[in-house]
Amino acid sequence: MRKYVSPSLLIIFFILSAAGHYAHWPATLQFIISAVAVIFVAGFLGKATESVAHYAGQRLGGFLNATFGNAAELIIGILLVREGLFDMVKASITGSIIGNLLLVLGLSLFAGGLKHKIQRYNVSLAGMNGSLMIVAIIALFVPAIFLQTHVLHEEDRTALSLVVAGILIASYLLWLVFSMITHKDYLADVTEAGKGADNGAAAETDSIALATAGGSHELPPAWSKGKSITYLVLATIMVAFVSEWLVGTLDTFTERFGLSEIFVGAFVVAIVGNAAEHSAAILLAMKNKIGASVEIAVGSSLQIALFVAPVLIFVSHLFGRPMDIVFTVIELAAIGVSVFIAKSITQDGQTNWYEGLLLIAVYAILGVSFYLV
Repeated sequence: MRKYVSPSLLIIFFILSAAGHYAHWPATLQFIISAVAVIFVAGFLGKATESVAHYAGQRLGGFLNATFGNAAELIIGILLVREGLFDMVKASITGSIIGNLLLVLGLSLFAGGLKHKIQRYNVSLAGMNGSLMIVAIIALFVPAIFLQTHVLHEEDRTALSLVVAGILIASYLLWLVFSMITHKDYLADVTEAGKGADNGAAAETDSIALATAGGSHELPPAWSKGKSITYLVLATIMVAFVSEWLVGTLDTFTERFGLSEIFVGAFVVAIVGNAAEHSAAILLAMKNKIGASVEIAVGSSLQIALFVAPVLIFVSHLFGRPMDIVFTVIELAAIGVSVFIAKSITQDGQTNWYEGLLLIAVYAILGVSFYLV
């Protein structure tokens, strides 16, 4: 009976969300229903992506997981850009980055650490991820300093934003080549090889696709190749619709409860959009696949910072409403703090439950601070 619960709830909330939008139900009710619908649809999208990843192979599967895992955030961001809600767009980007680095990673390390005393993963991959996040911080910090301390013409602001966005996208694409082609073995995951193995660990090729294709003990995907692709397309379309209905309620919801755009974007929208990744990363950590769990959390943050955010800069020009890449001091501080603590905790290649608790504590501090802004 359980296998019919999630599909049923998915369909019910999708229909309710559509009905609320087209029947013009109260905005608060629409927001709640649409937010729940986004969570279920994002979960459906994640499951479809993992199934496709099983047939596509581990490396391509890892890329598909990272890309479609952020589909909800990208679509919501595009819709916010279309509405000209640039402050909320930047806040949602900030929220996605700190949410993945602190909340998703923190809950994963905490849950996995309660079940497994010490969990290990590839130190080289942790170091590369940390370096990439520092590059992202630099790319966001430098334009903010120059544009806020010097008076530049609008054309110069636009040009600087486009150049930085282009460099970040190029860096991300080259990172895919490095991690998936030229150095895939160097960045392979580390898994426990048994008590009798040397150092208790061995290297094996891995990716986020471990969620569904991690070895002989994993169950095969529930769907065939053709059905998996069909469901992936369907889930992406559903995410687009539900995201648009959700975005349409944000203005009224924000005003109704007296919330700031930066809080709604950084925490409400970000948490809703990342719901599927939260559960996937935590479950993998509890299965002692901490490498894949860390890759979901940190890899998703990297894609948001190096790909999604720059793409939204270019998309804004297509809508005739150019958005710059200048983030507020509060947002830069939140991202910087998140990268600092995440890099500090993950750089040694092993984790425990207390390190996860530290990440969650920092997230709570930022949450209260953003709420009071």
